[in-house]
This record gives sequence, C-alpha cells and structure tokens, in this order.
Amino acid sequence: MDSNKKYWKGLEELEQTPAFVKDSKGEFAEPLPIENVLTEAGLSTKTPRRDFLKALGFGVGAVSLAACQSTPVHKSIPYLIKPEEITPGVPNYYASSYNGQSILVKTREGRPILIEPNPKSIGVNRGTDAATQASVLDLYDMSKLKGPKIKGKEADWETVDAQVKAALSAANSAGKQIRIVSSSVNSPSTLSVIAGFVAKYPTAKLVEVDAVSYAGIIKANEASFGKAAIPHYRFDKADVIVSVGADFLGTWLAGEEHTQQYADNRGYKSLENKRMSRHIQFESGLSMTGANADARVAVKPSEEAAVLISLYNAVTGASLSGGLTGNEKAQKVVGLVSKELLNAKGRSVVVAGSNDVALQTLTNAINAALNNYGSTIDLDNVSYQYKGNDSDFTTFLNEAAAGQVDVAFFLNVNPAYDYFDREKVKGALTKIKLKVSFADREDETAELADVLAPNHNFLESWGDSSIREGYYTVVQPTINPVFNTRQAEQSLLVWSDSEVAYHDFVKENWEKTILAGTNRTWTDVLQTGFEYKGDKPAQAYAFAGDINAAAAAAVNGAKALAKDVEVQLYQSVALRDGKQGNNAYLHELPDPVSKVTWDNYVAIAPKFAESLGLGENSVVKVTAENGYEVELPVLLQPGQAQGTISIAVGYGRTKAGKAGNEVGQNAYPFAKLVNGTLQFNTTAKVEKVSKTYELAQTQTHHTIEGRNVIRETTFKDYVKDPAHGSGNHGQKHRTYDLWDKFEAPGHKWVMAIDLNACTGCGACVVACNVENNVPVVGRDEVRRRREMHWLRIDRYYSFEHDGEQVTEEKEIDRLSREDANMDNVSVVFQPMLCQHCDHAPCETVCPVLATVHSSEGLNHMAYNRCFGTRYCANNCPYKVRRFNWFNYWNDSRFDNYLNNEFTQLVLNPDVTSRSRGVMEKCSMCVQRIQGGKLKAKLEKRKLRDGDVNTACAAACSANAIIFGDINDPNSEVSKALRNERVYYVLEEINVQPNIGYMTKVRNTFEA
Repeated sequence: MDSNKKYWKGLEELEQTPAFVKDSKGEFAEPLPIENVLTEAGLSTKTPRRDFLKALGFGVGAVSLAACQSTPVHKSIPYLIKPEEITPGVPNYYASSYNGQSILVKTREGRPILIEPNPKSIGVNRGTDAATQASVLDLYDMSKLKGPKIKGKEADWETVDAQVKAALSAANSAGKQIRIVSSSVNSPSTLSVIAGFVAKYPTAKLVEVDAVSYAGIIKANEASFGKAAIPHYRFDKADVIVSVGADFLGTWLAGEEHTQQYADNRGYKSLENKRMSRHIQFESGLSMTGANADARVAVKPSEEAAVLISLYNAVTGASLSGGLTGNEKAQKVVGLVSKELLNAKGRSVVVAGSNDVALQTLTNAINAALNNYGSTIDLDNVSYQYKGNDSDFTTFLNEAAAGQVDVAFFLNVNPAYDYFDREKVKGALTKIKLKVSFADREDETAELADVLAPNHNFLESWGDSSIREGYYTVVQPTINPVFNTRQAEQSLLVWSDSEVAYHDFVKENWEKTILAGTNRTWTDVLQTGFEYKGDKPAQAYAFAGDINAAAAAAVNGAKALAKDVEVQLYQSVALRDGKQGNNAYLHELPDPVSKVTWDNYVAIAPKFAESLGLGENSVVKVTAENGYEVELPVLLQPGQAQGTISIAVGYGRTKAGKAGNEVGQNAYPFAKLVNGTLQFNTTAKVEKVSKTYELAQTQTHHTIEGRNVIRETTFKDYVKDPAHGSGNHGQKHRTYDLWDKFEAPGHKWVMAIDLNACTGCGACVVACNVENNVPVVGRDEVRRRREMHWLRIDRYYSFEHDGEQVTEEKEIDRLSREDANMDNVSVVFQPMLCQHCDHAPCETVCPVLATVHSSEGLNHMAYNRCFGTRYCANNCPYKVRRFNWFNYWNDSRFDNYLNNEFTQLVLNPDVTSRSRGVMEKCSMCVQRIQGGKLKAKLEKRKLRDGDVNTACAAACSANAIIFGDINDPNSEVSKALRNERVYYVLEEINVQPNIGYMTKVRNTFEA
C-alpha cells in the first residue's frame, strides 16, 4: 500500500494505446464546430478571402459569445388567486415514500423538482440510491398514457368501469378465475384493498412475481427454519462479511440500507475508534460490492456451490463432498476466511446472491453454525421488499393457457418483456378474455391488454409501504394528476362497488391498525412521513434443514453450469430491472465499474477475450441454451472470472419511450427456471461477428495524466499510525504564491470525502444533475467525451503481479496483459468535482473574469460573462470543467431526453440553465447556501451546522461526502478534516484545494 503504487482507469490507459494517447494529450477531445456554426449562419468556409474573414469573425463570435445571446421572452402570468400553501420562490417539502424509502419531495410553485432522503427517518435509509433520485423525471415523461384505452382506442373511465365490472361479474358467476398479477406488494393499504376485492369476487387471487426473483431465499428459510421470509441483514453488526455472488451494496435486496450499515463499520468515525469490518467477496463479474471488498476472488458461477460447501466444511468440521478442487486461490482464501469467521461467531454474516434454494440452504447452515441468527441476521423483523413466488406465476401461466382465467389484472409488472419465456406469456394471455393493465405507458405487456387503466405516478398518489416488519412509510401526492389517470387501488375499489376515496381508505386503515395504541395522528404521519414501531427482539434459530440433500443438489446444479461459456446475468446499479427504462438520467449515469453509459454489453476477462480473438469494440453473438440469441459489444473487464461473461438485464426495451427504446439488448431470456425458482446463472455459446461497436464509456475521460491522486494504507498500518499512507509525514513541498492572501472571516465552505466510505454508487451524480439542471447529452456525445456531469466518480484499478503489488519501480507500462494478473485487480473509487481552490489556476487565465473567488471560499462562475475560451478547462489540473457544445435544452437533436416544455418542468428555477458556448462546473450548490443563509436571517439567528447541505452529500447513504463551514470548529466537516487520514489531491502544485480526501484503508488478510 505504498504511495508509489500505480493506478490506471482502463486498459487503454494501462497500455497507452495510440487512440488514448491522442485523445488524452490534446487540450480538448473535439475541436470547436466552426463548420457547423458557419453553415447555420448561411455561410461556408469555401468562400472568397474577404467573405471568409467575415465568416470567420462571425463564427468565432457565435461560439464564444453564445452565452450572451438573447433568450426568448416568455410573459409570466401571476396567480389570480394565490394558493395558501404556495409562495413564489419558496420551496415546499412533502414527506412521502419511494420503494419503501422515506423521502422528502421538494416542490416549486406546485411542481416536484427534487427528491431527498427524509432526515428524520429511522433505520432504513439515511440517503437514497440513483434510481430514487432520478424518479422525479418519470413524472414528466411524455411517453406516458394520457388516459384510459379500450382495444387501443381512447376511452373514458365510465366506459372502462362498465366493461371491467361486466367481465368480473361474468367470470365470478361462471366460476372462472380472476387474477391480479403484481410485483411484490408491501403496502398494507393495497393489500387491504385487494383483500376486499377478493371478498367481492371469491375466484380472485393475488399472484406476486418479481423480474429479479428472491424466491430461493424465502424457500430456503422455510425449509431451514420454518419461516418463509427474507431476513433483515445487519452488516453494521458484522466484523467479518463474506459474500458469494451477492452485490449487497448495489442491487441485492436493500442496497442503500446495506450501504449505510456497511459504511458505519468502515467510515472515518469507525476508524477513529480503531474498528473496521473485513469484507471478502467471491464472484464471477466485478460488481460494485466486489470492488469495495478487502479481498476478492474471481470464481465461476459453477464454483459458488463449491465455495459454500468448502466454507461449511471448514467452519463445522464436516466432510461434505463437492468442495473446491481446482481454484487454488479460492481454496487458500476459504481457509483464511473460515478462521476469521470462527473468531467472530455472532459477529459475522455470510450471504449468497444465487436464487438457488440449495445454495441458500448451505448459506443458512453456515450462518447458523456461526451463531449469526439473532445478531447479524434477523428473522423476526423480516423484510417484505421482495415476496414474489416463481412457482405461483408458472401456475398462473398454465391456468391461463388452459383457458381457466377469464380476467387478469397486471400491476407494476411487465412479463412480456422481463420473463424468460416471453412466448409462453404471450400465448397464455391470448386465452384470457379480459386483460387489464395498470401500466403508465403502453409497455410490452400493456400492448397485449384489452383495457389500459393507467396508474398515477407515485408523486401523484396516496398510499403507504412497509418494507420491513414494524416500519411503515406514507405516500402522499405532491401534485395533482398531470394526465387523466387513476390510482390502481381506486380502480379496484370502484370495481368492488366501493364508493370510498382511496385517500380516505388509507387514512382509515392507518388509524384503525398502524396508529392504534399510539398517541400519533394521521396529520402527524403526513408531517413525519413514517411510523416506526421498533424492532421485536431478534431470536437465535437452529438449522433444521437437510444439509446433505442441499449439498447434493448444489453439486448437481454446478455440473449443469460447467459447460460452454458460463453466463452471469445481473442488474446494473442504475437501470436495475428496467422498469425505469425511459429515464435518461439513469441511462447516462456511468456504471460504477465499467463506466459505460447507454448500453449493456458482454463483460469478459482480457485473457479469455484474447483466446476468442476478441478486443475492445468487438461484437459477439451470444446464444442461450433455449436458442435465444443477441449480438452485443464486448467490454474487456479486469477481474472477470476466466471462462465467464456477464450481461446486464433491464435493457432492450421496445415500448419504454423515446429515451429507452432499443437501448441495448434484452438479456432476460437467458434466465431459466430450475426447481421452481428463476436462475440468473446459465450457459451460452459465444461467437465473434464481423462488426464493431463503440461503447459510450467515460472511464478514461478527463484523465489526470497518471499523477498521484490516490492514497492507500492497510488497517494494520493505520492502527499503528493513523496518518500512514496519507503523505502527511516527511518533508512538504516548497511552495511559491502568485496570489495575495485574503482572510475569510465569515463562512468558508469546504468538503471532506471519505474514500473508505464511498462505494461508487453514483447517487450523488444523479442528485447533482437534478438539483443543478445538468443536461443529458446522449450516447453519441458521451462517445465524444462531452458528458456534462459536474461530479464524476473516478474508478482506479491496480493489480497484483506474481503475488506482489505492481509499482512504478516494476515498470508497469511494459507489462503486457499476458503477464499482468487481471483476475486480481483492486479498485478505488474517488468522487471528483471542482476543488474550489483558494489559488485557482482557472481564475488566473480567464480573460473576462467569468470565474472568480468569493469571500466565502467558493470558485464562482458568472455565466453571462463567459464566452467559452476554455482556457480555464485547460488550466484546471483536476479536469472538472465542462463546455456546453449545444443548447441541450432546446436543440431537436436531444429531443429524446429533456427537450420539451413538459419535461422541462423538472428544472430547478434557482439554477440557470446554461447556454451554448458556456463553461460550467460544480458550484457547491450555491443556491442552497444562499437559501440557508436567508432562512437563518428570517429566523434572526446564526447559520447552524447542517442548515446547508449540497445535493450530493444529502443523497449519500454512506456519509462519504461531508459539507460545511470550516470556520465553525464544531462543524462535522471541521472535525472530519482534522482527521489524520486527510490529504489534498495535487496539493504539491499549491492550488490550495478546499476538498480534503481521507486515505483509503484496506483490511487485508495476515496470511
């Protein structure tokens, strides 16, 4: 972990390919589009000399003075009667819920514009994930249905109600089945509505199915402990964490809650107490969780069973057959891990990502032997987040195909897209007399329905949620319905002949059940957003399953996988299962590991790719066992297990909307049903095709030329010396100042970023986009290195060579891929944004003083002064400034994303939407700073720590970003920056950045 360790962002940087050298050495990746500007002006460069000089003068001026162009005049119309709760210019906040997370929705003049975590929420979420942050954009999606439809034609709700009720009565009288097919329902009020519906129509039944299934965990727990449920995992109580294929920081179960727990045991406050968990990951594809592990071992999906069997044998002393045989590194790590686990009985946790019942049963047996139930695994306060049953959905399809189902409702599901056997779904649906979809758009399943009864967006809805025993959140509308939609629960009430409004139903349900016996009222709940009844005491559980049968089944499953090329399907951190497939913010969020936007791909190890004759931009045809095939681009992914490929699901939508249609390929058909549960590990054949495809990948954009920006140490060295690895020992660089010294007696806004807490999830990036009106530019512009993100998460690789860390002394640049062990890469994530330097080099070179320093330590941008010389971007050592190549908000080329008046309602009116030819970058959310100061002034008090927070810091579940006033010695950021691990990136060039980073600490094994 020495400071001379070499880091690299991608294989092209490691190998210094000609294309990379060309793009990275130039001042800018693309020249100014003078030809386009002249063409737009009706001129051409092929003109006589005099006309050309006039054209040249106009062209340069048009680009550089674009910021000064006059904007269209829109006349404002004041309120005739001002709503009592709305004051123009002052935001309102409403407590609500999204996927069970308690959130606050910020509205301006009656329109929701931002989602933040509820600061009063207890236990479940301190921050949010990227999908939650981006969900506000879904409200303003032009692809949504504007009202109900019958047989493809627009209809009114009265006609819909009459037709549906007639079909229900006929089915009920004939004894035919009625089915409500839904994703997991964890809303108490929705379940109560469905119960009333079933009481009205006794042949009705709820069928819950999830695109990404966790039924294997539920069935394994039923067999092992007699409880058919998903436990509540407590990673914050675990000193040793072992994951076999579970991306628990990303998409596995409650990723944002797990992130919060994980960081609490590894962040700067925990380290100050000399406490840090140890995390070991076995997996095939390099996941976000694996990238954060202290030790990671690349294993094939077929080896996961062997890892668990070997681990069980080592922990219990048993001798089950089927353990590891060929993977020497995995065998060695299992030996070390078992000792760690035995030394941490009751303070460890083992999780598996497979949906195979046998593998989950083995995992249960290991945890039971380690006394983890009742401490790090809670089976009394269980999770209700995923309850889907794959067998129930199979039964439904068989019943429908047999003509036994007369009426079927589809709520928040899209099986014609995300079920592995889509033809079976389509065939079964043709036998159902009346199919009703509650989808908000005519998606792949809704287009097969007879009636479309579009549901409200959650920001228009009443409702509730309970994703864990004893924890309830409320959903309340923040805007009136934008289109002629109706809440699905209200429709079910109407079709049950109930005249109750759903708001009244939810209110009554809470008052009679959830709030009964408390001193809280419905109004109290609407203000706080949640009700927490506290956890029941967690009990210890004895394993009662058949471990021998589980091991035998796991071995048989592994044999079925160990052929051809092994395929691991996974959810991307941004797009997940594809339900938000038309959300441009999520498509443009770079994947935490690969940094690819706008596509899925085949991730393959460099050595394995070479054996198949593949390279970057190659395209392969992947053929599944069932004959389904897709063509996808290749991504050479260090850390991928040899002989395997990974493909993300959630792409390949055909009926998502303008932004999401035909983006990537659908990988769901590669899944298969094994013993009643949906499996994402399978096999396929891979063939090279004669074409190429360039992925829109950001990993080597804005490179910092190999300068030392990452500092690392080990936990062992940190305990001995908290400043180890930070560079805070030894002789400091001698510095010289070109700038005068200025005092900042008032506030001085700074930031601390903990590299040990940051998981690279990207929630902060999306939060910054939404808060600061950062435009989406699309795949082609990202390929040209023109992404506009003010905040980026840099991902750095390093690797081991012959068991030793590769350093500059070992001449990393001469090592070829054949020599480098790409299976054993380690990863560091580093959020990088404007450092708001006190001696900012950008300010020195700006010819028009468009970028200046404030008295509170911020580097400001005056957009109206900027005319786009880009000198500042060239002079910035951190490469964090962005140039507006287009008017992204009103250019028809970006029509798929945000270029329409309706979608632009998401824009924050406190932040200027920048014009073409202007430089922009992080402002430390200066509008929030001013808002906090104004509020304190109106309340006649001083600004307190916590009154102001940036969007990125507020969104972070890991508390990796801390913002505040360093002039307040008691502020959290002041305390954080006094930590011995703090260092400043490129401080040796004396630009005096105001963002401090905390050294990355790895809790490595002592062999």
